[in-house]
Amino acid sequence: MSSEPQRRGCREAYDYNEVNGYPSEQHTLRVQQVSSRVSNQSYPQHDLSSTPAEENEEGDSGPPRELRAIPLPMALKRAVRQVQQMQVPVVSSRQSWRRKRTKSLHKLKEKARESLYFLTLWRKSLQKIGGNFGGGVQSYFLFLRFLVVLNFVSFLLIAGFVLTPSIVFRSAGTSLVSSTGPDECMVYVPNPQGLVEFYNYFLDLLSGTGFMEYSYLFYGYYNNTMVVDRNVSYNIPLAYLFTTVFYFVFCLICIIARMGTAARVAVATGGSAVGNYSVIVFTGWDYGCQGDRATKLKQKNVHYRLQVDLEEESMKKRAAALTLSQNIVLYSLRVFMCFVAFGLIIAAFYGIFVATNFSQTKSGEEGILGLFYEYLPSIVITAGNFVVPLLCDQIALLERYTPSTTVIVALLRAVFLRLVSLGVLLFTLWDQITCRGNIYSEDCILCQYNYEDYPCWETRVGQEMYKLTMFDLLVNIALLVLVEFPRRMVVDNWSSKLAQWVGRQEFVVSANVLGLVYGQTVVWTGALFCPLLPLINTIKFVLLFYFRKVTLFYNCRPALKTFRSTTSTFFFLVVLMFGWCLATAVMIYSLAEIRPSMGCGPFRFFPNIWSIVPTSFYRLSTTTQDFLFFIGSQAFSIPLFALSCVVMCYFVALASVYGKSVALLRAQLKLEGRDKQFLVKQIDKLSQQHQILKHTAGAYE
Repeated sequence: MSSEPQRRGCREAYDYNEVNGYPSEQHTLRVQQVSSRVSNQSYPQHDLSSTPAEENEEGDSGPPRELRAIPLPMALKRAVRQVQQMQVPVVSSRQSWRRKRTKSLHKLKEKARESLYFLTLWRKSLQKIGGNFGGGVQSYFLFLRFLVVLNFVSFLLIAGFVLTPSIVFRSAGTSLVSSTGPDECMVYVPNPQGLVEFYNYFLDLLSGTGFMEYSYLFYGYYNNTMVVDRNVSYNIPLAYLFTTVFYFVFCLICIIARMGTAARVAVATGGSAVGNYSVIVFTGWDYGCQGDRATKLKQKNVHYRLQVDLEEESMKKRAAALTLSQNIVLYSLRVFMCFVAFGLIIAAFYGIFVATNFSQTKSGEEGILGLFYEYLPSIVITAGNFVVPLLCDQIALLERYTPSTTVIVALLRAVFLRLVSLGVLLFTLWDQITCRGNIYSEDCILCQYNYEDYPCWETRVGQEMYKLTMFDLLVNIALLVLVEFPRRMVVDNWSSKLAQWVGRQEFVVSANVLGLVYGQTVVWTGALFCPLLPLINTIKFVLLFYFRKVTLFYNCRPALKTFRSTTSTFFFLVVLMFGWCLATAVMIYSLAEIRPSMGCGPFRFFPNIWSIVPTSFYRLSTTTQDFLFFIGSQAFSIPLFALSCVVMCYFVALASVYGKSVALLRAQLKLEGRDKQFLVKQIDKLSQQHQILKHTAGAYE
């Protein structure tokens, strides 16, 4: 759309340095001179009779530009639009069809964007949260929405490739491997015999035992069958394995894509308050706000973001003013507090280890006492994850970090506690399943796993992950009903000094984000052994969103210390990546090392779960095998590796060039800011001299 007169008009208004693409030193003065003599001739000339399609076909104006992207006054843009709509160009039928198609596709894209915008999950609620509590709290709910969508799509993936075929082909098909093992290893009776009291169904629902154990919820219910027909051929064990692997890869792609978006925002603001301030002031306002309510929410959001930047800068100034001795004392205090926090975390690990061993030894108990023993590891983990982060938060206050750094440090400590506590639980289970890694011991030599205590060890691991998920949901409901609402009622209706000192609770973003990461890590860890766990976690996170929203608006006060959401959002995803790595390590070890249970599951007759892949590979046709062998050969892998290196080098060089460009732009902005400060000082100096001369002349008169 930009023609030659337009470019010539732009050069008259702005003097750009053609060497480096930046405004020259006299740019500001030129703009002031041009703005002082604005007329119709100073606007870029626009050919009213031209159209974007024609200019693009002629090839003399570069890529087409929309009318809204051209620097013209609004009145002139309206006139251009009217002229374009009134004119009837003489074009061929092919050009007319292409123009109509382009216009229709453009309208379709706009309608699709509008529809997706209005269909965005919890759009109005997130806008309200951001306006009342700032971007830091809003980033938690955005993170929660991302996990809800991720879990729901993951459930659709598992339901489409594992659950539905297993239901359809339940009674059809034949076993892949017809070999038999020792009779003791084949015994697995999950369903209780005889009458069961009614309250036991409720206990089974909470613990995943009884009627819940032998269902599509857990690994042990799926068969090792392959359906072969004239029209249909489906390998359920292979689909089970590949769906789980693809589920992990899909989650990794989603996390990396979202991390890229968060990183671009952080880079755009420069990770500093100055860059963020410019973004807020010049591009932060949403001109699509309609009504007083939406406008006030946006004003509050901008207020919170500016407050964060001011707090960050004030703390940086105080830190820069410290003397050498004060810095030594501060860093010594931080190192000491770090060791204290680490000691608390180690104590929590030991408690989880002892509780898990005690729970497994009491697994035969029934009734309420048996349910307590079943949930004892979950109770100890939840108690440790509640008490230790509170103490670590108080420790972080003594370390005097900036608000954003305090959130990140507390988050890293707490995520280390939660993820490693989950690792301690898994290690304890592994220690008992594999007889402390010695499969040749008395309890494991027959089946290569402890078949007496764990006849279907995959289902037992899935039950532990199921109980952790359910207990986390129950704890959140109990806190809302028994702690948060009573605290708000006491503070609002009791005027004592103690109640006022306690006050309403503050929404701690780091602790709540950590709860989400922990819950998602549990789901990833148990996905191989409990395929429907993503669906349960989706329901849990949906309920959690409304619980957190209610407690935020009715029970919480605005945070006394806010933090910048641009950097924290990226760290939330980094922490989530840690959880994914832990779950992936558990999955890989389970696939390759531990012998599957012989009495249950789709891999009951294989030496390890991954053995289904080579077994199924040799069942393929010769052509398919040759093709796959070629993909794995050096003739294919070496050129692919070389091409990947070339592409990677290209993108690294491109990123380096972009980084240098960004650095030059920042340097240019700093120079322009110094020039403006110098001009302001000169103007102030001249005005003072003018006042002195004026007073002197008045005194002589």
